[in-house]
Amino acid sequence: MKKSDIIASLIIGEIASWFIIAVIKNLSLEIPYLFFLPLIFPIFCAVFLCVSYLIGKKIKAIFQFGKFVLVGGLNTVVDFGVLNLLIFFADITSGWFYSVFKGISFLVATLNSYFWNKFWTFKVKKTNKSAKEFLQFLIVSIIGLCINVGMASLVVNKIGVQWGVSSEIWANIGAAAGSISGLLWNFLGYKFVVFKE
Repeated sequence: MKKSDIIASLIIGEIASWFIIAVIKNLSLEIPYLFFLPLIFPIFCAVFLCVSYLIGKKIKAIFQFGKFVLVGGLNTVVDFGVLNLLIFFADITSGWFYSVFKGISFLVATLNSYFWNKFWTFKVKKTNKSAKEFLQFLIVSIIGLCINVGMASLVVNKIGVQWGVSSEIWANIGAAAGSISGLLWNFLGYKFVVFKE
């Protein structure tokens, strides 16, 4: 593991912690000591990467998957952050506009994902096939978008609010269901199609 890997994991943790704070504030959740998150979460991310590196000495793909999980976590909070920003400004938590907002937030997170996964997770150094590679990335991501938005919309628009939670919290539960459902698809697609060695 290189020093740059630790620095990258700390940067991911720091960026993610501020998005997490923004989402929590938008949901009006009271979480004690939340202001410590930007200090603690980057350390957690670095420790997670170190553990995946140690396990990866025995199972090679684990270290790469650990990086992917960190990038995926960042993308998830970017996705949630943009979604909550749109919900906050439009005051819309369901219906057709929710699906549009979820699509926008997913696309912003996907752009972030492309650069992190290309240059850090899968360490693709060749740039001569960037157009083809980005097209493949978009195709895999669009399928992931359909899985992600489809599952989120199913939870929010078809199942509807459950357990007495607010519509804002349920919108985020839908987003979580969408993110989880697309995680495995994206890893396999990026590893074996887009950034294959």
